[in-house]
Amino acid sequence: MDFDLSKPQKLLKDSARELLARECQPARVRELMETDTAHDEALWQTIADQGWTGLIVPEEYGGLGLGLVELAAVAEEMGRACLPGAFLSTLFAAALIDRAGSEQQRAKYLTPLVAGELRATVAVLEESGSWDAGEVKLAATRMNGNLSVSGKKLFVPDAAVADLVICVARLGDSLALLPLERDAAGLELMPMPSMDGTRKLYQLTLNDVAVSQSEVLGADGDAAGALQQAIETATVALCAEMVGGMQWVLDTSVEFAKTRQQFGRPIGAFQAVQHQCADMLLMTESARSAAYYAAWALNEHAPGASEAVSIAKAYCSDAGREVGNRGVQVHGGIGFTWEHDLHLYYKRSKASEVMFGDASFHRERIARAIVDES
Repeated sequence: MDFDLSKPQKLLKDSARELLARECQPARVRELMETDTAHDEALWQTIADQGWTGLIVPEEYGGLGLGLVELAAVAEEMGRACLPGAFLSTLFAAALIDRAGSEQQRAKYLTPLVAGELRATVAVLEESGSWDAGEVKLAATRMNGNLSVSGKKLFVPDAAVADLVICVARLGDSLALLPLERDAAGLELMPMPSMDGTRKLYQLTLNDVAVSQSEVLGADGDAAGALQQAIETATVALCAEMVGGMQWVLDTSVEFAKTRQQFGRPIGAFQAVQHQCADMLLMTESARSAAYYAAWALNEHAPGASEAVSIAKAYCSDAGREVGNRGVQVHGGIGFTWEHDLHLYYKRSKASEVMFGDASFHRERIARAIVDES
């Protein structure tokens, strides 16, 4: 593994930072938070025009066909800008379609997705709140060549703007991946409370929603494997995004410590504040190393790649929360106010902490992998 980004990767990262600094300023993020969907069609199309919606989509479907390290580089800058909207949800769905879809299904969904004409999300979680595929209880039944589902899915991100919802259901002892259009008969959406206003969450209620068996993803019989692989891909992007958020908090806190005067000198001159900033730097750089290694390992199918993803997510979940805490401490009273942008990143870090499994979930996953190897 090369421990630095290549020149093209650095150029991609720099261009992402420049574009997002121009198109996704904090004032725009705040505006979108106040809307029902946190979606901006113009911003979404700008992202699509840059090719980011097809970063890891194969070239035959219009994508760039790049790797997960390039995805992590762009995702880090998205986290730095606290980008609102359905990018991560659509990425998750695209990875799932690419792994589980047939040739016809990939062409049907991935091509418009890359062009920005299709947004998608994946409905996994239920009342258990677990990202373990074994906890999926929503049952699909066969009926006249269709699969029919009735029940609820919870905490589905960006469902109100998604043109396609991939619903994960139980079919006997295996999983079924059901592609549903947002306006499908029997499908109802209800907003759910969320700490992070830049990513809206929804409850999906399904009342005898039918999908033709020919449309179901995962016809190769490995829907569970496809789902796990897609989750790991999205987790890598989320970890990199969390690193970007940590970097923003660190940079902002250090700048504040240099300029805020107390007792006639900058607060950064006090050792207690210096310790807080040093801790933030250590956690941010460690999280970056873990996230990029996980991206490389998963992209290269390296031994222990799944464990590397869990290590990255466990560390980033804890580090993101702690960096946010220390950022608030350095800023003092202003760090608690609505006027300062720090709360945008703190809320994002708290929501990201549990997305795709919190630190405890991934530590248990690592422990199980160690036991299985022994």
